[in-house]
Amino acid sequence: MTLLETLARGAGYIASYAALGVILMIIGFYVIDLAIPGKLSQIIKTDRNPNATLLTTSGLAAVGLIVTASIWASGGALLDGLAQTAVFGLVGIAVQTVAMLVFDRIVGISVRELVKEPELQPGTRLLAVTHLAIGLITAVAVI
Repeated sequence: MTLLETLARGAGYIASYAALGVILMIIGFYVIDLAIPGKLSQIIKTDRNPNATLLTTSGLAAVGLIVTASIWASGGALLDGLAQTAVFGLVGIAVQTVAMLVFDRIVGISVRELVKEPELQPGTRLLAVTHLAIGLITAVAVI
């Protein structure tokens, strides 16, 4: 295989994984949107709610960790790797969502109540770190 063929193949792999990663991030955003009352993009963009923003960014960072680990673990075969990344990414989003809901119940911190607050709340910081920790745990489990 020539250098040009190798570069073209590699670029195609990168584009494929990047496209799948973006799709999974969008799915993650809309799953978070379902957990928060109101339209998430409006709450962040128009209302400038720091609680919704931090919870969303931490959730998406967690999804990014899971997708990255899925790509890392895919082993190089493009179609198998994309399938593995898609499945593990979706499972990671589901695990993240369930864990958030369970954590809310056990600790008694409601995401729905936090995003009604106009100022950043301590519970939001706790849940944000929890999102990242769950994302990291899930990512390492994929590897």
